[in-house]
Parts: sequence; structure tokens; C-alpha cells
Amino acid sequence: MAHFDSRVIDEIQEFQSPEKLYSDLILRVQKYHPSDDITLIEKAYQTACDAHRDQMRKSGEPYVIHPLCVAIILADLELDKETIIAGLLHDIVEDTVMTTDQIARAFGGDVAGLVDGVTKLTSLHLANHYSDKTAAQLEVQGTNLRKMFLAMAKDIRVILIKLADRLHNMRTLKYQKPESQRRIAQETLDIYSPIAERLGISRIKVELDDLSLKYLKPEVYADLVEKVEARKHERENYVFEIVEDVRQHIAAAGIKGSVDGRVKHYFSIYKKMRNQGKTLDQIYDLFAVRIIVDNVKDCYAALGIIHEMYKPIPGRFKDYIAMPKANNYQSLHTTLMGPLGLPFEIQIRTSDMHRAAEYGIAAHWRYKETGSTAEDGQGDNREEAKLAWLRQILEWQQEMSDNQEFMNLLKSDLNLFSDDVYCFTPNGEVKNLPAGSTPIDFAYSIHSAIGNKMIGAKVNGKLVPIDYKIQNGDRIEVLTSANSTGPSRDWLSIAKSTSAKNKINQFFRHELKDENIQKGKELLQAFCRTKGLDPGDINKGEYQDIITRRYGFHDWDSVLAAVGHGGLKEGQVVNKLLELSDKEHHQSLTDEEVLAAVADGIVPRISQSGNAILVKGVHDVAVRFSKCCNPVPGDDIVGFVTRGRGVTVHRRDCINVRTMSKEDRTRLIDAEWEEGIGDEEKYVADIKIFANDRPGLLADISRTLTEKNISILSMHTRTSKQGLATLETSFQVSSRDELLNVTERLRQVENVIDIERTSGG
Repeated sequence: MAHFDSRVIDEIQEFQSPEKLYSDLILRVQKYHPSDDITLIEKAYQTACDAHRDQMRKSGEPYVIHPLCVAIILADLELDKETIIAGLLHDIVEDTVMTTDQIARAFGGDVAGLVDGVTKLTSLHLANHYSDKTAAQLEVQGTNLRKMFLAMAKDIRVILIKLADRLHNMRTLKYQKPESQRRIAQETLDIYSPIAERLGISRIKVELDDLSLKYLKPEVYADLVEKVEARKHERENYVFEIVEDVRQHIAAAGIKGSVDGRVKHYFSIYKKMRNQGKTLDQIYDLFAVRIIVDNVKDCYAALGIIHEMYKPIPGRFKDYIAMPKANNYQSLHTTLMGPLGLPFEIQIRTSDMHRAAEYGIAAHWRYKETGSTAEDGQGDNREEAKLAWLRQILEWQQEMSDNQEFMNLLKSDLNLFSDDVYCFTPNGEVKNLPAGSTPIDFAYSIHSAIGNKMIGAKVNGKLVPIDYKIQNGDRIEVLTSANSTGPSRDWLSIAKSTSAKNKINQFFRHELKDENIQKGKELLQAFCRTKGLDPGDINKGEYQDIITRRYGFHDWDSVLAAVGHGGLKEGQVVNKLLELSDKEHHQSLTDEEVLAAVADGIVPRISQSGNAILVKGVHDVAVRFSKCCNPVPGDDIVGFVTRGRGVTVHRRDCINVRTMSKEDRTRLIDAEWEEGIGDEEKYVADIKIFANDRPGLLADISRTLTEKNISILSMHTRTSKQGLATLETSFQVSSRDELLNVTERLRQVENVIDIERTSGG
């Protein structure tokens, strides 16, 4: 079985001739495929050459090299011929005049269906789907994600081809513009890499991770490569000694198997450094030794030998054979103290387990024509286990009308690959839950009705509180009552799993919709009162329709219900209503008064220059920035003539300006920034960050600001009972463009939902 290293593969395939790549493809297919008939593959290659004849890639290569490389990646996964052919033809319909019907006539309906599915996925734009500026874009991207998962459900091979397509695009990403590199890399890290992991295809997942890091954090990546390479020979010698020692002991015990060692992938090293707050020099287990044996009995026998040879580190042993991961990954993991006092990890698995870890669900289509697979009799059950996750996603799609909520749940679920915890039902059935799960998560993993009627739980025969953190091996019994009125809202902050939170939210939406609508109305009215606004002035039907569409709801009551149960912040809705009102009424409310005031000689036009604020044509007039909205160069600004304190500069969207009386509006004057402002000076900016709370959130936000060389002036946080964190921070920037750049980067921090700029009040 071929093995490739993500750190060199892009150099291997780059700038080879199509003829050479095609020969390479056929050799790879013939290594694993029982049939020697390559007639259709040859035909697909010639069709691709003809269709893409006049097309070139950004690298200057003939375009046909891309589908060839995609097909080679699919062959490395040992997929069936239909998938290989579809890989060769995957860009035909989108980029040439050939139709799906023509493909069906030439290559069969199976191939045509795969090409059509990939073509539809290619047209979906998923990048920055959690951090786009408008809710309308979020709505479109949420719909696109739904389409992608529906295509996967129709034929999982569609996403396998798309993963191969994305992998080759990532390998040649250096030919794209920097902004495209960052967008594509972020999309890859957020969507495609987690999907590859969910489907158990580690060989694609780890390469996508490494390449994403290379373009999202180029300085970090380059530093890692340099430092790892600097001590490469020293580490290789150390690992070689361990591998030889282990090999000899395994052989002496009569166990047949292979032993090899490798340095861990850059992204996994980076994650360890980030999560533990350590430098590379402080992380010692940078490499892992892998033992592959014939059967499960030998796995545990080898483990016993290893623990006799080296001292195991307590708490670092994981048995994923007895209790597989959610994607059905199986292996024994143990961390040991090496001969020089340096810790290292050993993974022990059978050859079937190793194949499943490398190929994942792709193994299901190996040797399709002969009716056999690479797995044993349990193969179908294992693939069904991997597809269970996809079925759960499809259930969410049917249950949710709100695309933004669907996307938040999906993001959370795709990132659930922290360590899992394994527990048992009273009947001995194993349940696999995210680390930190509680009896609430356990109850909802059995059934929604069990969770909704839960009144308590027993762990190992003893009553425990509902926020008890489940430990590996716990036996859990859920106590229910028919008289229960349902879950508490506090459960949303206690539950760990996405599935449990989704089901709790469903209960509140369906069972308490009228109550949520009323509560939402009250929250909006209360927020308006704190800002001195009359809800009747801004809460109009035409504005409601726009906001309903922007947030992906069916009607205004659904928006109110979302506010009522905490799925949407009342401040977000009021600010959007204000924006719409301001766009409609701003000119009629301000222009006439401002022109009249200037004509009467009340105040002059103002601008800022250099380090001080100057007033054109008038001397000794104090001009200062308002503290309520902190304008920065690039903002649309307006001046306000105060009584005895000169001119105060506000942003035009400042709530204090919007809510001024007609009398005060006669004191407003036009203001503008002079060219060159902001190059040297620093200005205070205030923002609010809304996020789902998690450990390390504040540290990640602070680190993001520090990486941008931002001077933080203050930071205040609060967290609701539902686990929604609100972080208010003040910092210094030189311009509005810099502020937008910073907020865009903050939106990419894990769990961040939305960012608002403070607009006064």
C-alpha cells in the first residue's frame, strides 16, 4: 500500500507532463485493481485532454494536469474505476461544452451522476461562511452547505472526489493571490479537513491541515519547518534506536508485525503548542512509533511488551480498539518515557485498522466490480457507523429553518474531535460522547423524549448532579418522570454535545414558541428604552421583512422567538432596524438643517490635520472626538456644536446622533477627514464580540489582537446562563481599514458568532 508524505508530495507531481502523469495513474490503479481493463479510463483521459485542450492553469501548466492529479489522489485511496473516471472528468461540464447527458452516453449513468454532483458542489461558495459581513451572505452560504451534505447523502463518492480536488488545489495554492490563498485555506480548515476526518480518511485530512497552516499562518509554518528540520538528524537517530529496540522485542516474543517511526505533522505540533501555551522546545513528544500486527490479540500482547520496555506515563493510555472514535478509528495509544528521558507515543493496530484509518469510508468502494471490499465481514457495519454522522446532519437540515443556526451547529460538530469519553448504558451498550459531557448529553444521546423527561441520573449506582462530568467507563442510568415540564434553559450551558444542545433548543422553539415570541418582543422594547428609542419609529413592516430574510427566518415571529430563546441578540436586531431607518430618513432629517446652520454662519466646515483637530477658517475653536462612538479615520463623521465646549466629532451612525431632538440637529455640521489622516496617529476603537463560551476563548482573542500589533486598552467579559459570552474591548487603530481587518480576523476565532462596533449610548 503506497504511503505518501504531505510535506513533499506537491513537489513530486508538479510540472510533470500529462503523458507521464497518466502512466503513473495507470500503474497505481493496476497495483490494487483486480481488472486489467483500462479502456474506459483511457477514453476518459483522451476526453479530458480534448475538452481542456486550450485551457491553462495559473501555474502555466496545461489544465488537464489538474484532473489527472485528482485521479491519482483517488487511486491512492484505491477507489473504484467509476470514481477514477469521474475524477478525470470532474471539470468537464463546468469548464467545457460537454454535457452530463453526453457523459452518461459515453461512460454510463454512475459516472455521469458523480460528475454532476461534483459540478454542483464546485459552484458552491463556502469560504468565510461564519464570518461574512451580512446575514444575507450567511443565508446563501448556509443554503450551500445544506446542498453539499445532500449531495454527500446521494453518493458519498461525490465528496471523495471533491476532497481530492481540494487537496490538489491546496498543493498548488501558491499560484493564487494572497487573499484567495487565505480564503481557500480557511474554508479547507473549517469544512473539508473536518469532513475528511469524519469520514476517517486521515491521509487526506493531515495534508489538508498542514497546507492550510502554511497559508493561514505562513510565519508560524516556516518557523516550525525550520526548527523541526534543524534537529531532524538528531531526532531521526533517536527514533531509529527506539524502532529497532521495539522491533527486536516484538520479534523475540513471536509477534509478527512492522514497526516504523515518524515526526508528527506540522499542524498537530502547532495545535499542541497553541493549546498548551508552549514553544517547540518545550514539546518533547514530536514523534510517534507505529506498530502494525496481524490481529487484535497481538495488539494487546505488543502493548504488554512495550510497557515492560519503557515506563508508561500515567493518564496517557487510550484504548480505541475496545471503544472506537466517532469516525470508527481503532488503535491503542500509549505515551512512554524514552531512554533519554524524552516522552514519545506508540500506536498499535492491526493492518485492517491501519487501512481503515488511512482510507476511511473510501475503502467501501475498493474492487467494486468484483463485489468484495477490503474489509472483513464487519466492513458494511463500519461504513454504516461513519455514515451515521451524515444522517444526523440531514436530520438537522429537516428540523431547522434557520440557516445561521444550522451553520453554528455544523461548525461546532465538525470541531468535536477533542478526546472522547466512553460510558455505558445499564444494558452494557457503549456510548461515545465529547469529553466533558454530562448526564444531559447522555440522556439526549439515547432519545429526545428521555432527555426532555429527565429529572436526575445515577452514575455507577449513585445519584449525581446533572452537571457531573462523565468519566471513561461510567455506567449511567437516567431517571425520568412523566410529570417533568421539560428541560431548563440552564441545560444549554451545561450540555457539551451539539446534538443535546440542538434537541434542547428544539424543545424551547416548539413547546414554548408563544412564550419566546412574547419574551423576544419584551427584550427588543427594553433594549430600545435603554437607548432612548421609540420602537414604533424603527420597527416597521418593510424593515422586518428585510431582517427576516437576512437572518434566514420564515417570518417576524420566528425572529422574535429566536431573540426570546437566546438564539439571536436583541441588540443585533435593533441595530439592523436602526440602520434601515437611517438609510431611509438620514437625508431628510439632517441635510436641510445642516445647510441652514452653515448658511447662517453658526459654524464652519471642519476637518482633522496632523496631530491636532483644526477648524477651517476659524481659530481657537476646541474640536474633540466623542467618547460615545470613537470615530477613526475612514468613518463617515459629523460635527456637533456644543454649548461652550467647541465642536464634538461623532460617527454618523452613532445612536446619540440618530436620537437627537430636532433642535439639537440644527447644531450638526458636515465633517470630513483630510487626506493622509491615520498614517501615524492612533485612535480608540470599541467593539463587542459575541461568542459561544469555551476555555481559551479570551486567550485566543487577545492573541489575535497581539498578532496584529494592536494595543489593547481595556477588555470586559460576561457570560449568560446559556453560555453566550459577550466581550467588550477597546484598542487603538490607525484607520477604519485597519479596524475592519482586525475584526475580520477576530471573526475567524473559533466559536465567535458576531462582532458589532459600539455605536454610542
